[in-house]
Amino acid sequence: MGLALAVEPPVTAPVLEDQALIAAALQGHGEAFGELVTRYERAVYNLALRTLRDRTEAEDAAQEAFFKAYRALGSFRPGAKFSTWIFTICYRACCDRLAKRKRLSPDELPDRADPSAGPETLAERNDEACRLRAAIDALPEKYRAVITLYHLQGVQYEEIATVLNLPLGTVKTHLFRAKEQLRKVLTA
Repeated sequence: MGLALAVEPPVTAPVLEDQALIAAALQGHGEAFGELVTRYERAVYNLALRTLRDRTEAEDAAQEAFFKAYRALGSFRPGAKFSTWIFTICYRACCDRLAKRKRLSPDELPDRADPSAGPETLAERNDEACRLRAAIDALPEKYRAVITLYHLQGVQYEEIATVLNLPLGTVKTHLFRAKEQLRKVLTA
């Protein structure tokens, strides 16, 4: 079973469109930032969900990421990729939430629903997709983040290194080890 889940779109057109939307948003056109949210909300939410493994927390983290991005839009570096920037903000928001969870005692932790549970979810997903999601969710967080960004979001190694603040070699190692763990689980 291959893990090639995402096909990379051409880089230049969306990046140029993103730059124009950012420029318009900086000039006070709120609908331009709204378009950026529409363009990236699913990918940001999916990153948060895979990192936090809780739908409500993922929604909150994604919303927080876009709020922080909007407030810091003036500090966005022209020519940079908006996707890398928003993924970084989202990932940091998720890390903050995970750190907060660790500080809480077990009886203070919020209930965390399994994102693959529920009758509507079981009805719309086939067994193979559920197994893959479960296998990804079972990965250690450092591997889960790399797999999510690379295979599910189509982010390149260099961008992953930027988002996760890791050396490029570490990203490649984490990705290799994550694939090995997935391969073992999915072929068992």
